[in-house]
Amino acid sequence: MKIHYFQRYHDKENVATANTMLLLSRLYQYSSDKFFRFLKSEFFSDSFEPEITFNLQEKSKKSIPDATITQESFKIVVETKMFDWFYYDQLIRHLESFHGENHKVMLTLAPEPMAEDKKREFDARLKEYNMTQDHPVIHINTTFEAVANAIQDVIDDKDYDMQVVLDDYLNYCYNDNLITVSDSWKYMRMRLSGTTFDFNVRENVHYDKAERGFKAHDYLGLYRDKSVRAIGKIYAQILAIEDNGKMKYEAERGDLTEERKQTIVRAISDAENYGYDIKTIKHRYFFVEQFVETDFKKITPRAPMGARNFDLSQILGVDELPDIHEIAELLKDKTWT
Repeated sequence: MKIHYFQRYHDKENVATANTMLLLSRLYQYSSDKFFRFLKSEFFSDSFEPEITFNLQEKSKKSIPDATITQESFKIVVETKMFDWFYYDQLIRHLESFHGENHKVMLTLAPEPMAEDKKREFDARLKEYNMTQDHPVIHINTTFEAVANAIQDVIDDKDYDMQVVLDDYLNYCYNDNLITVSDSWKYMRMRLSGTTFDFNVRENVHYDKAERGFKAHDYLGLYRDKSVRAIGKIYAQILAIEDNGKMKYEAERGDLTEERKQTIVRAISDAENYGYDIKTIKHRYFFVEQFVETDFKKITPRAPMGARNFDLSQILGVDELPDIHEIAELLKDKTWT
């Protein structure tokens, strides 16, 4: 399927496939090195070297040419479902899509992992099939969220353009319920907070344009002066915009209370002091229980160009996160790049 921007279909399954392929093609266009790192980490072994290689006087069986330019062949066959509705017969037929490639992957992609009994049945048949092949087919069953997380792992805050693309893909996945079981409980999203930092901490709220996508996260960190200076646990998300002189609100998470409405009004007023129009442009307001002071230092030069996600369970080395005050204290002894 040829990928086009703004491609739309009546069949959501086709949209999901097209948008995921578009995400991967954008990663390749942005950095072929990071694209191949993604493939190696998720689908292939360390021996997989798909990049073009240039060799001088590479000896063959009967001669030694002056130079060779080669690239290992690989093929990934993708089957996408909106639910765990993978059909055994269909997957078996897909094996005929492979030919003489050195590296072969059958990728089954859905919002949730394939049922264990269904996966065992197909993998058993695949094992029989591979006994007849010079190069075996590897079956990778994954989710839209896992693909996004894997791409997040190969890019960093300097890859601002690619981060914007990934955020938009995540936003699409959340809106279309392609991410159903989230690990948001362990993620902190770092947001830049300069001139509005004092207001954010005092009012326990932070805002961003509603059009910006993001990975689901339960914690919010505010960055200023080379460090995440405050962290809070999110308990409400409210969309707000002024329309025809009247404020309109939509609760995405938590309740739309009068107190939260008033906080949003104060945020709009405070933003005007710095020339920000957050009244007539729809914004998303993240309410936290309390912003707690911390000092999670960035030890490399230059400020981050945008948001960044941190796996707190990995940073702190725990399976369950403690309360927000303990998290804040533990982060004071940690650094990031």
